[in-house]
Amino acid sequence: MTTDQFTFTVNKTDGAARTGEIRMPRGVIRTPAFMPVGTAATVKAMYPDQVKALGADVVLGNTYHLMLRPGAERVARLGGLHQFMNWPYPILTDSGGFQVMSLSALRKIDETGVTFQSHIDGSTHVLTPERSIEIQGLLGSDIQMQLDECVKLPCPDEVAEKAMRLSLRWAERCKVAFGEQPGKAMFGIVQGGAVEHLRIESARELAALDLKGYAIGGLAVGEPQDVMLRMIETVEPHMPKEKPRYLMGVGTPDDIVEAVRRGVDMFDCVMPTRAGRHGQVFTRHGRMNLRNAKFAEDTSPLDPESKCTASNTYSRAYLHHLVRSNEILGMMLLTWNNLAYYQDLMAGLRKAIAEGRLEDYVGEVKEGWSKGERDSKAEVGEHADNTAMAVED
Repeated sequence: MTTDQFTFTVNKTDGAARTGEIRMPRGVIRTPAFMPVGTAATVKAMYPDQVKALGADVVLGNTYHLMLRPGAERVARLGGLHQFMNWPYPILTDSGGFQVMSLSALRKIDETGVTFQSHIDGSTHVLTPERSIEIQGLLGSDIQMQLDECVKLPCPDEVAEKAMRLSLRWAERCKVAFGEQPGKAMFGIVQGGAVEHLRIESARELAALDLKGYAIGGLAVGEPQDVMLRMIETVEPHMPKEKPRYLMGVGTPDDIVEAVRRGVDMFDCVMPTRAGRHGQVFTRHGRMNLRNAKFAEDTSPLDPESKCTASNTYSRAYLHHLVRSNEILGMMLLTWNNLAYYQDLMAGLRKAIAEGRLEDYVGEVKEGWSKGERDSKAEVGEHADNTAMAVED
């Protein structure tokens, strides 16, 4: 059942982990939730109804990309992002700050905002906190993110502190610009690099703004997984328990499982879609690189127990052929498999938390991954670095 207001309810907890529901006019988001990334108003290589059928309650759109092409005002004239991309369910938009950091060869950050050159045509644009919220409003986004400054790790403590304090001031301006929008939400973003006291200060100051949700930003940008998890553990006690918590740009299945254990409710990452387009698949038995010659005559499906057609029907040999031939169908099928696996993982986490058996479930999941790795060495690294993924998705 939907509502005309934005509400969040925690239904069950298991340790620090929680399962619950975000309710809003366009639908219910079951948490923990994974949001497929639809940067340019499309989840690459997928039909919208496929994405929904896999269990996604919400997708992510990107302010930076959509403001440059086709333009926020144009999307608004065409009925808003939901109608434009044929996705009538909740949409979260990020602020554009991360892409400005990672894509713009020339950019200038000051108190006002960010002046940058488009990676498409070199044209100059100014993104202020107020303009970011305005763009997200023109798109019709249900959950809007504050503009923040995201630094690449590792970085000097003084650089992390300066960006964190600027992000706090921008959060206040975004809150004013957002105003009162019944049924919608604006989330603040905790920054502070890998410095614990900065993260704590950021979380406390944002909590004082009484926003509808809070994100942890500036992670999965080059740091090891143990640093990311330590930052989550540092911040979690200072984030309001009655508000949703969103770990931005994360990550691998293992990143997600470990973050859920530490109390995170929402995730997004380009990894499942990007990996699928490049021949990498995620399954219950770990990852496979379908470019590998050993699959050339393997008649078994990716996962006969999966409910996804891409996973249980097509042979690895056929998928290997499609990948090696750069056929579009290969990209479509492997992306479908990967998003199905991610949504199945989230459903499993929600069920396990509700039943009070999260640790047992995590053990079973990790044993499945390790068995696959014992059978066939994994070909890709364990921790997502989103700075390498900003353009493609």
